[in-house]
Amino acid sequence: MTSAFERLVAAKSLSAEPPDAREFEGLKRAGLARLKDADNRENSLEGRFDLVYNAAHALCLAALRYHGFRPANRYVVFQALPHTLALGPEVWRVLAKGHEIRNRGEYEGDLSIDERLITDLIAACSQVAAKVNALKPLR
Repeated sequence: MTSAFERLVAAKSLSAEPPDAREFEGLKRAGLARLKDADNRENSLEGRFDLVYNAAHALCLAALRYHGFRPANRYVVFQALPHTLALGPEVWRVLAKGHEIRNRGEYEGDLSIDERLITDLIAACSQVAAKVNALKPLR
């Protein structure tokens, strides 16, 4: 039986690359710091969005790297959450929505965000953070 990872490698969405403990810890540390800062309501909505989106991306990338894969594009780290951290659509769909909004802001100048979106992204990212924190250390 072919695993989800093998299918993504075959589709060229992922490439196999041995995990690196320093890279994993660095991504985790950066993601957790950004997540904490995103929860600071004194920051602008735009700043909080950037922080939580980048926190989510760093933590999801850490999980993918933990399993020995590197993505071909940013979106794959969110799609892989059911396989990397056993998180369901209630988490990865929120993060994928954040990715869509990030792309619209980056490429079209349309960053339509509100407090509810930030709250939902922080909640989803917090679930990712908890799962990443529970992973056994890499050697």
